[in-house]
Amino acid sequence: MPVTLTDQDKNILRTAAYGAVTLISAADATGEPHKAAAEGSIALASATGLVGHVLAEYPRDMRLDSTSVAAIADQVLPALTTAMGVLKHQDPAEADNFRSAVLVAVETATRGHRGQPGPALAAMTRKITAALDAA
Repeated sequence: MPVTLTDQDKNILRTAAYGAVTLISAADATGEPHKAAAEGSIALASATGLVGHVLAEYPRDMRLDSTSVAAIADQVLPALTTAMGVLKHQDPAEADNFRSAVLVAVETATRGHRGQPGPALAAMTRKITAALDAA
């Protein structure tokens, strides 16, 4: 049975994935959040399958409340859980693909750090992973 995603479903997936990269770049204390955002976005653009096709179109209409990291998280973390729920319902393999794509993007966005990411980035990565696994 083919997966059918509505425009709203696609927007949720894009907001969740690109929002996760935004969260990582917002929590980046190294002073290079633009580099983290660019590298994470490039990683998302390399996703394959249905998820890759959906993420290939950057969410130009994505409006994250960027008044604080907490405000961004209030939007993105539930979107990650919702996206996983939508995909699990229709195609569990694509849900796994989405989870992997987001985590690769998060890892890519944090790789510019020497050694281990700092505590803020590590905590944000755990929150993103927990939101993906909550569905």
